[in-house]
Amino acid sequence: MKIVLLESLAISENVLNQYADALCQAGHIFEAYERDMNSDVQIARAKDADVIMIANMPLKGEVIRACKNLKYINIAFTGVDHVDLAACRECGVQVSNASGYSNRSVAELALCMMLTLLRSVPQVDARCRAGGTKDGLVGCELHGKTVGIVGLGAIGQTTAALCHAFGCRVVAYNPRPKEAPSYIEQLPLDEVLAQSDIVTLHCPLNDTTRGMIGAQALSKMKPSAALLNFARGGLVDARAAMDALKSGLLRAYVTDFPSDELIGAPGVLCIPHLGASTPESEDNCVRMVSRQVDDYLRWGSIVHSVNYPDCPLGRCTEPRIAMLHKNVPNVIGSVTQLIADEGHNIDNMINKSRGAYAYTVVELDAQPSQALMDKLAALDTTYRVRLILP
Repeated sequence: MKIVLLESLAISENVLNQYADALCQAGHIFEAYERDMNSDVQIARAKDADVIMIANMPLKGEVIRACKNLKYINIAFTGVDHVDLAACRECGVQVSNASGYSNRSVAELALCMMLTLLRSVPQVDARCRAGGTKDGLVGCELHGKTVGIVGLGAIGQTTAALCHAFGCRVVAYNPRPKEAPSYIEQLPLDEVLAQSDIVTLHCPLNDTTRGMIGAQALSKMKPSAALLNFARGGLVDARAAMDALKSGLLRAYVTDFPSDELIGAPGVLCIPHLGASTPESEDNCVRMVSRQVDDYLRWGSIVHSVNYPDCPLGRCTEPRIAMLHKNVPNVIGSVTQLIADEGHNIDNMINKSRGAYAYTVVELDAQPSQALMDKLAALDTTYRVRLILP
């Protein structure tokens, strides 16, 4: 298969070459490019790719639709809102991200900013540079404070663990109650906002969460509270946050997503998207996406999927048919009947679904004919079908 990396992954040329050599030795074609935001350039580079790899570069639907061989998009990043997922669903392209690669780096930065705010570090530094003293700038401890976490994914729970270790009371909101340690009190969002001394956001950006922290949400927070955003800029209405700061309804806003209107605004501390920017997290990301691509190509394994169900698979020891298809009645019956008509016995089968989409893996006693593969691909419920051999 052909794998195309459309932007740098912030790794050394030596590491990239090691990764490329491993893919080429396995019989694949690997091409790497520097980022170019022009859709026509992206199409020219990836038009015959089976796999596209990116980090946080936007990938539009027109590019995805133009890549007729495209089966898999691997995102070396946590967020996925920069990829047209509707086009991926339409074209039967499976998408995975690197969820979890930066859990600790983002959580540690969130803790760093909590301490920075409570001890007035920027103000104390400015006072010291001006030859002044600490008068009026003595801060307070994080211990004993109530920290509200919005989003109990891996980063949210890692942040919660660090806050708990500091002796904080931890309250949290998640759209659906989530299994979590007992020290995390899961409450409605309004209660989390009202009770917290610090609110930190760790949820994805989608149609439901866009602008979720606006004027109404901010009005429920303590005037002495601080808001931290290490998830996505679009979660917070920037104008509403600045208005709340100006009117005294919010103490501070820390964001890892600076914009022209936020930079330099009173009460706003902007960070140039540093959350995941540590050598440890970047190395972890590269290892994670490398393993994902290798396991997908070798065995049809799907992990950290964005649009299809996760289906981790081991080594292939028998002919394996892997199908992405619609999650509707009678698909399995149609598939097994076609297999039976060719006289094959099914030794193992896995079927997993996620909403309107499903992934079925069938292992057979002998290699199926191309005619059978064509019949499976021709089913009106099939998006993609692959044959994987031992």
